[in-house]
Amino acid sequence: MTGALPTRLELLPVGTGPHRLDGAWWPRSHSLVNELPGLLAALEERWPRITRVTVSRSMWRTGPGLLHLGDHTVHITRSDVAHSPSAICLLSYGVGRCDLLVVAPGASAEEGERLMSAGPAPALTAQVASR
Repeated sequence: MTGALPTRLELLPVGTGPHRLDGAWWPRSHSLVNELPGLLAALEERWPRITRVTVSRSMWRTGPGLLHLGDHTVHITRSDVAHSPSAICLLSYGVGRCDLLVVAPGASAEEGERLMSAGPAPALTAQVASR
């Protein structure tokens, strides 16, 4: 997409050990068709060729079950996991899993920047998930 806004993504540094969350993502809308391509492109270096994505049904109510990107297909599953409605799980075959905190698209600039800069600390995860 020409003129597309940059993906708002913060990742923990490589080699900092295992974490429950690998970073935070702040999409601009609730449209997976519009938001996932940019996110997957931004993650390509660390988690190439993501083929499966699990999102919260409460945050992402509508959208496709499959997304065709270039020469591969991404399978999208919606989950009713109550303990992490503000998370997205992405699976890269042969590489592993990436779990991200999702800042709600409608968050104010102040709240979104605060959550993105705080990183995926367990206390932050609990705070966002409880909303």
